[in-house]
This record gives sequence, structure tokens and C-alpha cells, in this order.
Amino acid sequence: MRLLEVRDWLNGQSWWDVSQHRLWDGHFAMHWSRLVDLPLALMMAVFDPIFGPAAATRVALVALPLVTLLAVMALGAELTRRVAGLERAKMAVLLVPLSIPLLYQLRPLRIDHHGWQIVLALIAANALLAKPDARSGSLIGLALAALLTISLEGMPITVAILGVALLAWAFDPTRRAQALAASWTLTGAVIVLHVATRGPAILTAACDAISPAWIAGLSTATLGVTLAMIVRRAPLAIRLGMLGVAGAAALAMLGALAPKCFGGPFAGLDPLVRTFWYDKVSEGLPIWDQVRVWALMTIGFPIVGLIGGLFAWRASEGRERVQWAMVLALAVGSFALSLLVVRSGATANALALPGGAWALQAMLTRARAVTSVAIRTLATAGSLTAATPGLMAVAILGVGNAFGIDARPAAPKLHRPSCEHGHEIVDLGQLPPSRVFAPLDVTPDILARTKHSAIGAGYHRNVASIHTVIATFIGTPQDAHRRVLASGAAYVVGCPGENETEMYKQAAPNGFWSRLERGDRFAWLQPVPLSHSPVLVWKVMREPTRP
Repeated sequence: MRLLEVRDWLNGQSWWDVSQHRLWDGHFAMHWSRLVDLPLALMMAVFDPIFGPAAATRVALVALPLVTLLAVMALGAELTRRVAGLERAKMAVLLVPLSIPLLYQLRPLRIDHHGWQIVLALIAANALLAKPDARSGSLIGLALAALLTISLEGMPITVAILGVALLAWAFDPTRRAQALAASWTLTGAVIVLHVATRGPAILTAACDAISPAWIAGLSTATLGVTLAMIVRRAPLAIRLGMLGVAGAAALAMLGALAPKCFGGPFAGLDPLVRTFWYDKVSEGLPIWDQVRVWALMTIGFPIVGLIGGLFAWRASEGRERVQWAMVLALAVGSFALSLLVVRSGATANALALPGGAWALQAMLTRARAVTSVAIRTLATAGSLTAATPGLMAVAILGVGNAFGIDARPAAPKLHRPSCEHGHEIVDLGQLPPSRVFAPLDVTPDILARTKHSAIGAGYHRNVASIHTVIATFIGTPQDAHRRVLASGAAYVVGCPGENETEMYKQAAPNGFWSRLERGDRFAWLQPVPLSHSPVLVWKVMREPTRP
């Protein structure tokens, strides 16, 4: 879908229009920001004269995530160098590609906003540890403003980083310039980026993206922080209290202008959509709702980072001790966020790099001091293993699954070929361009890789279309007939064996999709075979024929 957004923009769709015009009524609203489109579009434009459009796209899809991976490695190493020195910075470079949550977000073909969120959070964290002046504060504000503009899900880590900067001022008033510049730059840059990326829609109310209510809340917080810093010789308790008042005033302003936003962007989902879609999106769920191995991979390294950071803090003094305290505060905050929303685990892994590198270097130093070659080799391997518990979880639980540990029931074997990856849906290109009624998860591939239009996809601003797709596939054939005709779709399509269609079968064994897949015929649908494809297709007959 991100690729499609960029293509539409390059083909003439307005910079300010991020809706998807090939979904249902042509105004399928998206809350995404054009900021993430810029580097992808730039890379595609650079490679186009060299390789041609198709090859340039493929190169960009591989190269851009690797650029973000390189940025995370460099920024993670620099963050570690600032607080722990060059040797441990080298350990941080080693640890980034050993973190599965980081690699998951930075792997080739992953061109969404999560990688850039990690990069921007690391830029802000590096600036936080720099000389506490207006320059570093402005960099903090700019990075966090871009982070929030890209996605409002960056608000918690923004609050954490800015909160650490403000608390550092409360304990050390000489950091006033940095904290004040960070606050004002954040608010100002958010306003500028909001106007630049939203254009005519700048006054639109929204809880899932920067909007006037969020800007008012940020502005109130900034004003409160400024007032707190006017009295330069106030006691620590007064400074902390005034910061608390500023935060409370910001929340009050948000509550007055947009009280619904306290329920989160998904509060308005109807029960059907929440049950069959939102509650199945694992990256948005807390750690206790994850598969065991993924949960351990997510929190394993941050725990190592916290332990290493605590030991480093205890062993340090002076300015270094203050910096380790700030790193620990960021690590604790991001770790807590990863427990509540697992997709934030990648940022938690990135901010755990200084502590993890300190711990790894300490363990390797002890291992290298062992005189016995055999024991020294085992100790070195043990140090690497202890520093990367996520990989150990994969090794143990991956093998354990073969013995029934944490295993999930295998999908039932089908009496026909199944879609093993979901990408087989591009076989729909054999059909003339039409509107197709398809499951939610395969629709982005349909739009990006064929000329068809579709009904709905898993983007929460479009609850009605998501509801229609789910209700149709699990509903009765009679209800499905009515909904499909109302949608104007020319074909009904589906991928047997794909997670979503299997879920529909389990939820409604006699529902519309279940009956279609097992071969039931309906007068208003005519099967259409696709050559060498497991994808099932039926043409919608406006005048029903005999089954």
C-alpha cells in the first residue's frame, strides 16, 4: 500500500491527497503522512533512468530499508559512544543485526513508517546526550516533530524523550536552553509539517494523526514549560510541580477539544471489526497476547540493556553518570511501551543498545581473561548468547515446537491448491480490470500489482468497508448476495489457505466463504478458472443463471 501511495503521487495525485481512490467509493481515507513517501519516491526517481521503472522500484524496495538499517546501526553506535566509549560502540554495531525486532522492521521490502520512527527516535536520543544547548534542543524538537508527523503512534516515545529532557533540567537548571529549545522547536515544527503535509485538511479533526486538538495540547505544554523556567532559582520540588501542571494543562486542553481521543484511534470500531480485524493485528497487541517466542524476542534484549545500563550507571560518576541515568530512563520508558504495544519493541531494542553493548563488552572482557582455550571459547560464545536472548528463544522454542511446545494447530489440508504466501493473488491480472470483492489482507497486493479496484483493506478510518468485507464472508449467502451487488463488484475472489480466509471458515463453517471454498454453487456466481493459480474467482452475474 505504501508503494501504491507513492506511485499514485508520482502519477499526479495531489501531495495533500493520501486517500486510496481504487477502493470502494473512491475516497478511502488514509491517515498516513507524505513524509515517508519522500525517500522512496526519491530513490525510485534516481534509479529509474538507470534501470527502468520496474527494476527501479525493485531496487528501491530493497535498498531503502537497508539505508534505514545502516542509519540505525550508525545512530545506535553513536548513542553508545557518547555514553560508553568507542569500544562499546563497536559492540552496538554488532548487536543491531542480532536483534530480530529491529531486523523485522528494517528488512528489505519493509518500506512503511516504522523504520523511520526508529531512526528519528535515535536522532533525538543522540541529541539529548549532546552538549545541552539550544542547538541540540532544536535537533531533539525537529526529530520528534518529524516522528509525530509520520505517525501519532510515536507520541509515547516523544513524551518519554522530551520528558527526560525536562526532568534533566529540573535536576540541573543549566540544561534550560536545551529543554526550552526542544519544546518550542517540537511545537513549531509540528505546526509547519502539519500545514506542509495536510494542506487544505489542516483543520480536520483526528485522533490518529496530528490535528488542531493535538497541536493545541502541545502548545499548551510548551507554554507551561516556558512559564516553569521563568523562575530560575526555584527549588526542585517547585520545578517538578510546575512541569506536572504543564502536562496536566496539556491533557486538559486535549480533553476539552477532542475528548474522544482519550479512547485512542480504535475506540470507535464496531464489535465485528474489532473481533475479526483489530484483535488479530498482533503488532498492536500487548506482549502477553503474543506468541511466546515473539514475546521473548521482543523483550529479551531490552532486559539485557536495562541490566547493563544499571551496572554502567553504578560504575560511573559525574557527567557520565548523568548521561547513563538519561539512557536508563529512555530504556525503561521504551521497554514499558513495548509491553503494552509490541510493535514499539523495535524502538525499545534500539534504545537498549548502550546498556546491551556495555554488558556484552563486560562479559567478553571476563571471557578473554580465561587462560584455557576451550573454556575461553565457551565463555565467549556464552557471552554472545547471553547478550542476545531473543536468538536463544528462537533456538529453544523453535526446536521445542517440534515437540509440541507452544505449537499451534496446523491449518487443515485443503482438497485444492492453497495460497501459501498470499502473493498468488496477483494472478488476478489474468482478468480484465474490474472491481473485485476480496479479503482485506490481500487487497493491497491486488491494488499495487494489478489494475483492479477493490472494496476494503485493513485501515481503520474505513470501518464501514472493513465491516462489509468481514460480514459478507462470514454471513449467509443471501446476505452476501445483497452486499456484493451493492458494492458493484464484478468478481468475488479469495485465497484458500490464507490466514484471513481460514479465520472466516473457523468462525462460520456454513458461512459464505466456507461454502464457496468447498464448492457450493450459487445462481448469481459463475466460477472463473485462472490458469495455473490456486486463487478462486467467481464472476458476479447481475441476471442469475441456473446453478
